[in-house]
Amino acid sequence: MKKQIILSIILLSSTLFSFAQFSQSPLPFKYNALEPFIDSVTMYIHFNNHHASYVANLNKALEKSPDLKNKSIEYLLQNLSKLPADIQTVVRNNGGGHYNHTFFWTMLTPANKSKMSPKLESVLTQNYGSVEKFKTDFEKVALSRFGSGWAWLIKSEDGKLKMFSTPNQDNSLMDIIKIPGKPILALDVWEHAYYLKYQSKRAEYIKAFWNVVNWDLVEKLMTE
Repeated sequence: MKKQIILSIILLSSTLFSFAQFSQSPLPFKYNALEPFIDSVTMYIHFNNHHASYVANLNKALEKSPDLKNKSIEYLLQNLSKLPADIQTVVRNNGGGHYNHTFFWTMLTPANKSKMSPKLESVLTQNYGSVEKFKTDFEKVALSRFGSGWAWLIKSEDGKLKMFSTPNQDNSLMDIIKIPGKPILALDVWEHAYYLKYQSKRAEYIKAFWNVVNWDLVEKLMTE
């Protein structure tokens, strides 16, 4: 009898969690590791409230489509237009939100580890004229996004570097995006990413971002 009860509990637990196919990876740094450029309270809320809600909403939507179980987030985004109509928007917003934030966390590192190599400086100079020009161009892209969205540096299918912004949680992996490519660098310009510290001063937040960029990862993504 005891064995039957235990088995029933295991089966019930398995059923309850069988569709939770996505989860958050731990942050690669402590909440206060990016201060003073990104404050710990913002990091805590951003990760535990905003990102977590995208994951929960995505998992809930996928419960209606068991045929998508075990599909990667990349697969869902790359085949967004082919998904069932009743979950397509949810996956676009929440799947995009999950992918974008997961990627964004890896783009960040404490200021004492944010150092650009001579090799990366050379690549950016070849493409943009100088590192400063690269940063200026990226800042313009981030500031040009009206409302909520993201600024991106991607490697397009022809191998060229391109900058652009997307609304809401869109990204270049989605098959509905006009500029497809591999994400190299991303900046979240939703107000929840900076408002507690910078209020309406998005430009200050964007400039502060350069102090905590994981340039080692940017170089790896750019050259691999």
